[in-house]
Amino acid sequence: MSTPPPPPPPSAADGLRFAFGTLTVLPVRVTRWDREAARGGMLGAPAVGLVVGGCAAGLGLLALFLGAGPLLAAVASAAVPAVLTRGLHLDGLADTADGLGSGKPAEDALRIMKQSDIGPFGVLTLVLVLLAQVAALAQLYGASWVRGALAAVTAAVAARLALTLAARTGVPAARPEGLGAAVAGVVPAQGALAVAAACTAAAAASGALLGPYDAVRTALAVLLALGAAELLLRHCTRRFGGITGDVFGGLAETAATTALVALCLGG
Repeated sequence: MSTPPPPPPPSAADGLRFAFGTLTVLPVRVTRWDREAARGGMLGAPAVGLVVGGCAAGLGLLALFLGAGPLLAAVASAAVPAVLTRGLHLDGLADTADGLGSGKPAEDALRIMKQSDIGPFGVLTLVLVLLAQVAALAQLYGASWVRGALAAVTAAVAARLALTLAARTGVPAARPEGLGAAVAGVVPAQGALAVAAACTAAAAASGALLGPYDAVRTALAVLLALGAAELLLRHCTRRFGGITGDVFGGLAETAATTALVALCLGG
């Protein structure tokens, strides 16, 4: 009996379908669900951030154009990523906070994270994170519409870039099933670092539209976002034995919030 031929190598389109199909609610059909497609999807995750961030900035700018103030524009921009992900990243953040805050062994903490309800640690974390995001965006939109729009895009890209780095080789999955298991360790470390360098350079180039100081500040915001996400990733890996889909959501929201706060600092 002849051995069936191996599946063809995934195309760039397969990777993008995987990225948009798993990280957004956009009507994109995932045609391949294997390690190779997952690798392309995680490498292309920042492209998802660019689309999500562009939509967030667009709605914020529309609110300003229609006469809304910076605060309402900030709320509009903060709402878009939540809507386009069906709140999965925020839900993952809350579940991760509950798991970490429980102080229980890994198996019990993972069971807590799988429960449908949200505990006090999750509620508190959600409130503080959303307040920080809206406050930061309001300050930036108040400074200028360009700063607010740039911040919305930068934060969204940084959030998905954190997922690229979290899917690198050497980071295990905490469970044998779920999104965490599907993408854990699929991205070569060098590839993840190359994507991170490219995104940071692009952020600097975008910030340069406002001047040299903003070029540096925008690049630093991305790096600080990745640093905060990396600290959370390492802590979760120690506590849970690896990553889960919930941890991915927590990493994305941590990176986005850190980037927004960093962009507010330094004048």
